[in-house]
Amino acid sequence: MKRSAQLVFVPAPGIGHIVSTVEMAKQLVARDDQLFITVLVMKLPYDQPFTNTDSSISHRINFVNLPEAQLDELDTVPNPGSFFRMFVENHKTHVRDAVINLLPESDQSESTSKPRLAGFVLDMFSASLIDVANEFEVPSYVFFTSNSSTLALLSHFQSLRDEGGIDITELTSSTAELAVPSFINPYPAAVLPGSFLDKESTKSTLNNVGRFKQTKGILVNTFLELESHALHYLDSGVKIPPVYPVGPLLNLKSSHEDKGSDILRWLDDQPPLSVVFLCFGSMGSFGEAQVKEIACALEHSGHRFLWSLRQPPPKGKRAMPSDYADLKTVLPEGFLDRTATVGRVIGWAPQAAILGHPAIGGFVSHCGWNSTLESIWNGVPIAAWPMYAEQNMNAFQLVVELGLAVEIKMDYRKDSDVVVSAEDIERGIRQVMELDSDARKRVKEMSEKSKKALVDGGSSYSSLGRFIDQI
Repeated sequence: MKRSAQLVFVPAPGIGHIVSTVEMAKQLVARDDQLFITVLVMKLPYDQPFTNTDSSISHRINFVNLPEAQLDELDTVPNPGSFFRMFVENHKTHVRDAVINLLPESDQSESTSKPRLAGFVLDMFSASLIDVANEFEVPSYVFFTSNSSTLALLSHFQSLRDEGGIDITELTSSTAELAVPSFINPYPAAVLPGSFLDKESTKSTLNNVGRFKQTKGILVNTFLELESHALHYLDSGVKIPPVYPVGPLLNLKSSHEDKGSDILRWLDDQPPLSVVFLCFGSMGSFGEAQVKEIACALEHSGHRFLWSLRQPPPKGKRAMPSDYADLKTVLPEGFLDRTATVGRVIGWAPQAAILGHPAIGGFVSHCGWNSTLESIWNGVPIAAWPMYAEQNMNAFQLVVELGLAVEIKMDYRKDSDVVVSAEDIERGIRQVMELDSDARKRVKEMSEKSKKALVDGGSSYSSLGRFIDQI
């Protein structure tokens, strides 16, 4: 009889990372009844503590909220990626203590003992915790919450630097197009992930990726049919552990659906494919000048719309966007009255439920990877307006490589002073709402493939099976 085994998952803080980690855990315990999973949750100083509200989660998945680490020296870290990695580093002792509590005691009998510790599954930002896994003499795996094209790009840059002695920041500050083996088309330096914009964060990003090579495998939230080119590259003898595409891992049942029920009722009254949905992720917000351009574009386009508009945190403060107390203060005068019959402006949005609604015809999105997968799953084409992290690269992949999206502004950066014009936004809205566009046809086909990937015989189902076999 196979003895039960315990995996310890350590997601990076932030809801986008935790949600897909929980979905990954759910898939694993559903496939193997001898598997137990403990998720160690770190809390960001400005975030709510994580509470699991999903009653359907198996009793073999447990959550442990780690004590908060000292963060004084992190206030000055400018780059989000470096911040996350240092934040994780500061939790090493808490992780070690939590894992000690999970270990079976040596004198317990086989029948009553806790499951054996089989390994750590670490977030892409948590690679420094490989050291802790090594102390317990168990293997580590990486759970890469973004896509395989990002993994391939990082891996390619890391080998250029470490084996070719190339200064990556010189590549990235050029206006050139780069030849990146995981893409078919030339890749513009203007859409590189945000972590390559300065020397310090480039260095820490590539050092972090270098550590992936000390793991036993990399699970990626993607599927073969979506990213066959990048996955073939990663399989072609690149110096990287085995890659397991196991996505799309999505939580399509929003625990806050009741909060959004009046929005969904409003959508019930709209014709099929008639509403454009604008939403920019848990960290997405705009300054006042940009909000006015979006409003102008929506009004001028004549399309029905649902717009999730969030208030930016105070300048220079690391915090999440919030809902406006009064939307009139930021929108053009009379906008809400003039558009009352065709549109709704809301704060927080139950995104997964909205994207699954038949009235939605297009999605103006920041191209975060979870949002991208939700949109593909529901067959909704995207108008790409990336903001930070690897979103510019996701936008390039969706628009140029895969033809699943139209462009609003692929090289937009959240912290730049650029204001995208109402004309550019309106053009993107009109294109994404075209009913017989190639992008809509392609995204419908990819939606079917995304669902097939997860069922018995599908590519991600098989890939997850291969991962379980070697635990």
